Amino acid sequence: MKKLSLSRLLAAALAVGALGWSSGAQAHCDSLDGPVVGQARTALETGNVKLVLGWVQQADEPEVRTAFEQAVAVRRTGGAARELADRSFFETLVRVHRSGEGAPYTGLKPAGHIEPAVAAADQSLQNGQLKPVAQMIAQQTERGLHERFDAAVRSKPRDPGDVDAARAHVGKYVQYVHYVEGLYQAAETAHGPDAAAPDKPSAHQH
Repeated sequence: MKKLSLSRLLAAALAVGALGWSSGAQAHCDSLDGPVVGQARTALETGNVKLVLGWVQQADEPEVRTAFEQAVAVRRTGGAARELADRSFFETLVRVHRSGEGAPYTGLKPAGHIEPAVAAADQSLQNGQLKPVAQMIAQQTERGLHERFDAAVRSKPRDPGDVDAARAHVGKYVQYVHYVEGLYQAAETAHGPDAAAPDKPSAHQH
């Protein structure tokens, strides 16, 4: 099968991600090594609550400021109290952040549970290099296309009268066509007039 254009695959794959096809993916904003807790640590060390306010809605800012002030006051005592104060602030910040996204809060997750794609996305923003992420997404999308295409081709019945084989082929056909259709529609929608509209609240869960 001829290799598909990287740019076309990337456009479709990114569109799928933007429209929430990764809804089954685990969140990472509630992880101890996620970006929310990472900035919370920096905020506590520097005493600058503004470093984390971007993660919460304006209406929730007072709650976060109060939790921050309490944590800063308690952590001055050091020892176990400092650790408990930090943990309490992390939990409050993550809970408020997820609430602002309309997502449930189920507690802080241990470090090391961020999916590779999400970790790569975070890393790309830190080093300013998008290419590794683009290649990762394009490769996964092309793999998905190849797998479904090849399965549909292989399942074509040799005997037109073999109903069982025909049904099996229809199943593979539907999987392939729906995958292609979904990619195309997602790319078309994501490139519509509202795709880059500023200041729209995001429904994506980190």
